[in-house]
Amino acid sequence: MEKYKFINNHPEVVKLEISRKMAKKIDKINKARSIRRKNRTRKKLVAISENVRLSVFRSNKYFYAQVIDDKKATTLVSVSIKDVEEKGLNKTQLAEKMGELLAQKAQAAKIKTVAFDKGSYRYHGRVKAFADGARKGGLTF
Repeated sequence: MEKYKFINNHPEVVKLEISRKMAKKIDKINKARSIRRKNRTRKKLVAISENVRLSVFRSNKYFYAQVIDDKKATTLVSVSIKDVEEKGLNKTQLAEKMGELLAQKAQAAKIKTVAFDKGSYRYHGRVKAFADGARKGGLTF
């Protein structure tokens, strides 16, 4: 948390110190919010979809996606940023190439339609680029 303090009409940022106990509490709240968002998305998918699910996981460094059959509880196709062979691309461009690669693998496994599970992430940036790449590769959702 930051507060602004004006000295001679110039703002200076003064950082507020928080205790470890408060930091742990904030982390716990943020984790609970993330889990609620993920469960809300998953609940909607399971209610309306009979297709397999395309689930994504995004970290600061990597991006993973997998096609999951929830009825059999198995992963049918998976792909990560490490599988993309092209160099010199930023993370968003890599995610788009990864979507195309996953679509190729899914079509080889005779999967044409999936339900897109964005998890607790916003449909923005790498997640959106991945979805666009998968659509470009031939998957429908």
